[in-house]
Amino acid sequence: MADVARLAGVGKMTVSRVLSGSANVSDATADRVQRAIRLLNYQPNELARSLRSLHSKTIAVIVPYLYDSFFATCAHAISTVAKQHGYSVILTTSDEEHETEQRQTNLMVRRRIDGMVIIPAPGDDKYLRSEIYSRVHIVTLDRPLADPRFDSVLVNNSAGTKMAVEHLLGHGHRRIGFLGVGRELYTMKARYAGYRQAMMRAGLTAEPYMECRTPEKAVDQVRAALHCSEPLTALFAANNLTTRYLLHALNVLRVEVPGKVATAGFDDLDVADVLQPTLTVVRQPVYQIGEAAANLLFQRIQRQEFPSTGRRIVLPLQLVVRCSCGCRESGTASEDGKASMAGRDSCAPARSMR
Repeated sequence: MADVARLAGVGKMTVSRVLSGSANVSDATADRVQRAIRLLNYQPNELARSLRSLHSKTIAVIVPYLYDSFFATCAHAISTVAKQHGYSVILTTSDEEHETEQRQTNLMVRRRIDGMVIIPAPGDDKYLRSEIYSRVHIVTLDRPLADPRFDSVLVNNSAGTKMAVEHLLGHGHRRIGFLGVGRELYTMKARYAGYRQAMMRAGLTAEPYMECRTPEKAVDQVRAALHCSEPLTALFAANNLTTRYLLHALNVLRVEVPGKVATAGFDDLDVADVLQPTLTVVRQPVYQIGEAAANLLFQRIQRQEFPSTGRRIVLPLQLVVRCSCGCRESGTASEDGKASMAGRDSCAPARSMR
């Protein structure tokens, strides 16, 4: 910085002001400083600047894992918003392990990040009440924290599942199964609750939760559900990972969809409208969820706000009707019940199964 100041004929404080934009500097002086920076190929030491300013211009994003397209898309949206604000992103994973998440958040605080967006792993979040997190901006998405101080961005998981299950009930199905990953997850609990509500409202008994953490487990669960004295006629997959496992199981068992069993799922897949049959799903606004979480975080950072009660944003869902449920037309329905049809698909005729 001293070399830049000498070449530009200004003081070091003027160079600092030009770099940070923290005070008015005349255009002519700023131009001289910028020319000197280019000539000397000067690169500011961001670590030193963060130590002096207490701001690193970096945020952290902690997601369970990146092989799930939902988490990867959310992370991409957050990164895009961060770039717009001139921030860098440190991305790491918790592997759905509470202890790993705690180690990662502690590491991020030591790196002097300005804020964090977290998709919390299941477990007690009391560690975030520690003094070291008292001046760290934190926003969660997909799953809220018990501590009310933190902002969160969610969808109405229960209502979305009810919408899909009621659609299957409308086809005449009375034995509908629910498949999910670890039932300790907030989203799985809420979606199973929505499934139970839809079944009870129809005067039916909800099936036990079918946990499918692996493709092999899904094969076992689906085989048992379809080869019993009273086989299920429809299956609901609680997220995109479970949908992939379910499709694998149906392929291995050579089960015709929707002829033998109808399906619907939570989360849209990139290939959902390409597969045969096309998949009926509850669509989340995935990119918008990540974007909203990042915008909330930067509002807090810019205003230096640490509220006692954070904001909770709930984004809307859509039921995207395709063919796997037994429909002959494609369309969408929103949580408020408004529906629109979007042309005919070449699907098998709708079939009532009791």
